[in-house]
Amino acid sequence: MTASTEVPNYASPVDLEAHGPYGPGRMDTGKGFNRPAYPFQGRVTADGSSGYRAEPGRYHLYVSWGCPWAQRTAIVRKLKGLERVVTLSYVDDERDSRGWAFRERRGADPVNNFAFLRQAYDATEPGYPGHISVPVLWDRETRKIVSNNFPDITIDLATAFEEWADTSVDLYPLDLRPRIDELNEEIYHSVNNSPYKVAGATNQHDYDEHRQRVVTALERLEERLAGQRFLFGDRITEADVRLWPTLGRFDLAYNPMAGISERSLTDFPHLWAYARDLYQRPAFRETTDFAAFLLLSKGPAPSFLNGGPERLTVEPAQADWDAPHHRERLTQG
Repeated sequence: MTASTEVPNYASPVDLEAHGPYGPGRMDTGKGFNRPAYPFQGRVTADGSSGYRAEPGRYHLYVSWGCPWAQRTAIVRKLKGLERVVTLSYVDDERDSRGWAFRERRGADPVNNFAFLRQAYDATEPGYPGHISVPVLWDRETRKIVSNNFPDITIDLATAFEEWADTSVDLYPLDLRPRIDELNEEIYHSVNNSPYKVAGATNQHDYDEHRQRVVTALERLEERLAGQRFLFGDRITEADVRLWPTLGRFDLAYNPMAGISERSLTDFPHLWAYARDLYQRPAFRETTDFAAFLLLSKGPAPSFLNGGPERLTVEPAQADWDAPHHRERLTQG
C-alpha cells in the first residue's frame, strides 16, 4: 500500500515542556553560533554520472515555510517549471526536540507517510545523530536522502532537469558561474548566515562586529542595485534566489530576533524595491508565508540565541510588499 492511500500519519503536537526545545544534542548551542554540518551531499546530474539521474517523478523535496534555506529550493523549482517533475511537501512550522514533523496544518508526508522528518534521516543513516534540517531531497528509487546540502540542491534543480524544465530561465549561466559563485559566497557569509551569528554572539565585541557586517553588506548591495534591476543585470540568477529569503525575513524575523540594525529593509530604497520586484513574481510570492517568518521573533527563543551583549530592541515591522517597485525602468534604457 502506498503512502497516498494510507491513513495520514501525524505527529503529536509540539510539547516543549515534555520534549524540550530543538537544538541541544543535534546542534552546537555553545558559545556563538556554529552552523551544523549537512552530511548528505549527493548530486543529481542529467546523465546520472553522479549515481542520481535526473528523472521526472523520482525526487521529492521536504521543505518548511519558515526556513530560508528550504525556500530557495521551492523558488528554483517554480522558476524552472519543475512542479510536475520534482514533488514537494511542507513540514509543520513548529518543532520541539524531536525535530521537524508532519502535522495536519501543513499536511502529511505524501511519499513515506513519516510522522517525523528524522525518519528520513534514519532511513538513510540508521541512528543518525546530527541536525535534522530542511531542505531534504529524497530519492524514491533508493528510498534515501540524496542531499540536505542546500547550496547543491538549488544548483542541481537549476541545471540537471533541463529536459523537462523551462529552458528560457537560466539561473546559473555558464558565462556567469565564476562571478555568481563569488557573490554567493559573500552573500552567504555577510547576509544569509550573519543574522544567526549576531543572535549567537555571547559578548559585545562579537555582537557589534557581526551586526556591522550585515549592515555593511546591505549598504553594498544597495549601491549595486541602484543602477541594475537584479544582481547580474536584467536577469534573475542563482544569486538573487540566495539573497531574497533573507531580505524577506529581515524586518519580521532576523532584525527583531537578533537586534541587527536601527534601519529596516524599507530604509534601503533600492534594495527594498528590488526585494518587492522579486516578491511580486509567482515563484517568490507563492513560496512565501510571512506569518511563518514571525515565529522566529515571536515564538520560543531559538536555542542559538545567546545572552550577554546589550542588543538593540527592534519590533517586527510589516511592510507593503505589493507596492509598485518601478524597477522595470532599469531594463528600458
